[in-house]
Amino acid sequence: MRIETSPFGRTPDGTDVELYTLTGGGGAVARIASFGGIVVSLAVPDRDGRLDDVVLGFDTLDGYLLHPRPYFGAICGRYANRIRGGRFTLDGREYALARNDGENHLHGGHKGFDRAVWAARIAGAGVELSRRSPDGEEGYPGDLSVRVRFALTDENALAIDYVATTDRATLVNLTHHGYFNLGGAGLGDVLGHVLTIDADRFTPVGEGLIPTGELRDVRGTPMDFTRPTPIGARIGSKDEQLLLAGGYDHNWVLNRRGDGPSLAARLESPATGRVMEVLTTEPGVHFYSGNFLDGTIAGKGGRIYGRRHGLCLETQHFPDSPNQPGFPSTVLRPGETYRTTTVFRFSTHSR
Repeated sequence: MRIETSPFGRTPDGTDVELYTLTGGGGAVARIASFGGIVVSLAVPDRDGRLDDVVLGFDTLDGYLLHPRPYFGAICGRYANRIRGGRFTLDGREYALARNDGENHLHGGHKGFDRAVWAARIAGAGVELSRRSPDGEEGYPGDLSVRVRFALTDENALAIDYVATTDRATLVNLTHHGYFNLGGAGLGDVLGHVLTIDADRFTPVGEGLIPTGELRDVRGTPMDFTRPTPIGARIGSKDEQLLLAGGYDHNWVLNRRGDGPSLAARLESPATGRVMEVLTTEPGVHFYSGNFLDGTIAGKGGRIYGRRHGLCLETQHFPDSPNQPGFPSTVLRPGETYRTTTVFRFSTHSR
């Protein structure tokens, strides 16, 4: 793999941002920014060998500074996804977090990890980003040290490894918030993409898209992606969960196998032949169908990102886990190490 470094602009406070271009032996090319750990572009071949960028985003840093809310391609933390009421209790003490999604806390708050400039260095065959999240940042306790490593393999797989430690009990739940379109970024919607999720259950939501605490069977519902299903096949149905979210914006409880990364989801574009497999060590994956993209954002090359022009498959612990004792814990304590890996593996299929 070849790695090159170039400038990507400067933040309003004068901090320089670098762009790392990773070129793998299989033909894929990934570009990672030190701002937000953003995957700015990810070009992979189609069935005919043509390279197209398959992630939504912007050509320049200014685009990401101007449009923070879609979280295009960024690392989300200290807690990815929603925490009800922006509050949680840990070891008998209640903590108040930033409320940046109505009454709820979302993706780390007003200035989460997606808005930070990370220290970056080339580490072996990858790029390693690191930062210290100080005690009290966005309301979270403890000094948290985080490292995220990106590597592009010769098999056209982008591997993301996360490591974190703390000096005080805290919450950690990190994810990559990439918006994928296997037809090419800005080239139409993803309703014809075919999705499989290895999950027999999901976490239904109520008001504010906060999980109710139930782990519900997907059978007989539009949430059943245990077999390959076009995304648009049932997205317009009158199902209560789809109406609440305006489409898919839910967490699936993965059928994990073994301790290492296991297959969570498979996405394919019949039009281009591109296939993306998502493997992870996490217990859940959040499938978001781009419901809030509304055609007001011009992305790469000036292309307009309309509704459902991209989708997210965010590997994670479950939303609102700190307030749901039946969900897997997201607590990290001193002396423990948070470790998780997610791999986005690309291939093609013939017509």
